[in-house]
Amino acid sequence: MTEVWTASVNRPGFGLADGIEAERAGFDGVSFGDTQHLSADPYCGLAVVARATERLRLMVGVTNPGTRHPAVTAAAIATVQVESGGRAVLGLGRGDSALAYIGLPPVSVKEFVDYTDRVQGYLRGEVVETGGFPSEIPWIAASGLPKVPVDVAATGPKMIGYGACFAERLTVNMGAEPERVAWALEVARAAREAAGVTTPLALGAYLVVAAHDDRATARDLARACLGVYARFSGLPGGTAELLTPEDKLVVDAVTADYDRNYGRGWGRHVNHLDEDFVDRFGVVGTPAECLARLKELVALGLDHLVLVEGRDANRPEGWGESHAALAAEVLPGLRS
Repeated sequence: MTEVWTASVNRPGFGLADGIEAERAGFDGVSFGDTQHLSADPYCGLAVVARATERLRLMVGVTNPGTRHPAVTAAAIATVQVESGGRAVLGLGRGDSALAYIGLPPVSVKEFVDYTDRVQGYLRGEVVETGGFPSEIPWIAASGLPKVPVDVAATGPKMIGYGACFAERLTVNMGAEPERVAWALEVARAAREAAGVTTPLALGAYLVVAAHDDRATARDLARACLGVYARFSGLPGGTAELLTPEDKLVVDAVTADYDRNYGRGWGRHVNHLDEDFVDRFGVVGTPAECLARLKELVALGLDHLVLVEGRDANRPEGWGESHAALAAEVLPGLRS
């Protein structure tokens, strides 16, 4: 059965409530982003949620190589693994807002690969060479819990290929157009076949979702988050060449005009997201329409969905209505 996660920020004072609500609503997991200028620390938040939930899986989605040493990352997520009794997942990516707010670009694929290899080594209980120094974290192995699975967030072919071969999970950022998601999954499978990799891999997708009976409200809820995810396709190493001419115009405009209001409805780049693009790149509409779109994507071979629930600062009640529709209509439909 396909896992369905909800992605959120660990808002001070709300992270615990969000985690408890995610389990009550029927989600399989909750993901807290690692972006220090915009949200509270995700590892602290997940550790607190771990004690208040029973089955909910807990992911940092995602951290990056630029703001934390690999040993620090490994120890932090292993702490969540211990506190939750084995429910932790570590999401890794090249970095976005966490780095931008300290004046740094996303790290290169080479830097990401080196970093992830070292994190994986620590999580497996191995000795990791760090600047010529043999380093290990003995207490992780001594905990007796399964290794924390690593989930690579990827958009471009290099990241997709690496994640498919060297991580336990791969979650693609391609938007909701089936053709693009299918392309990403084929790249992952081809990379594994070429490398002769046969270890298990869970394939998934990040999807911006807003379910509401009023389509205009659904679009408004989705726009802010869609701006973030659309920009990934326009970054170096992304997949702009796979976009239709219409989508490329939008992605190029969003990338060129991107401002520091990450994920907020008033960022100027959001003005470039026309209705047709929102409908294609996101999963928006009535609950029945959202369910049909998600089922179409699951049929491509996705093992998990990470739903980024749209929020609009100008319509705070809209998120609650959309979230209720997801819990009452969309999630049960996916289960069936």
